[in-house]
Amino acid sequence: MTAEAELPPAPEQARDVFGDRFTDAVRYAELLAEAGVQRGLIGPREVPRLWERHLLNCAVLSEVVPEGVTVCDVGSGAGLPGIPLALVREDLKITLLEPLLRRTNFLTEVVELLGLEHVTVVRGRAEEVMGKLPPVHVVTARAVAPLDRLATWGIPLLRPYGEMLALKGDTAEEELKSAAAALSKLGAVETSILHVGEGIVDPSSTVVRVEVGESPGGVRFAAKRAKAARTGRTRRRR
Repeated sequence: MTAEAELPPAPEQARDVFGDRFTDAVRYAELLAEAGVQRGLIGPREVPRLWERHLLNCAVLSEVVPEGVTVCDVGSGAGLPGIPLALVREDLKITLLEPLLRRTNFLTEVVELLGLEHVTVVRGRAEEVMGKLPPVHVVTARAVAPLDRLATWGIPLLRPYGEMLALKGDTAEEELKSAAAALSKLGAVETSILHVGEGIVDPSSTVVRVEVGESPGGVRFAAKRAKAARTGRTRRRR
């Protein structure tokens, strides 16, 4: 590994955040810095800032995820934010959803190596798995797509009254404003911008929360979901 791509020691905050899973968090960081770079899942320039910008930045999302819920991490990539979230919250049932084979292979290896029994890896696009995966309480995402497009993939995967939590940067407020009409059509009833991880990451992580009502995805997706459920029942009967 080049000097530019050396993984720095874990910061003190990481011990507090990951607790009993700190050793696993270090192993995950090492996997990202080695296999993650070699397989093109992250750029070598990200390695020196893996802890602050990636692992801790994602782990603090746990501050706003309710207890004991089901979570789908859409476009999970190298496992961010899904794996850091899984390391700090063993009460959650997490699905890492990712369409690319090389990424799902990496995710499966990480999940097995770290013994994350409450995590499942699924290969597929969000629009393909709707009706095949059970609806979840929470959808998470990071650096997947602009909010309006992300919402069309993520919101239909939610249970009624669920929420989408999207880690965003400085553009959060702007994206939320421009996506307002699209979110409303998708059944969103409330939106907010949250800041998590104060005192742990600097700057704190910005999260866009989108809460839905009784029809996640709106009318169009309700029909799609019903059709997918009927198809699933027919297949099971055969």
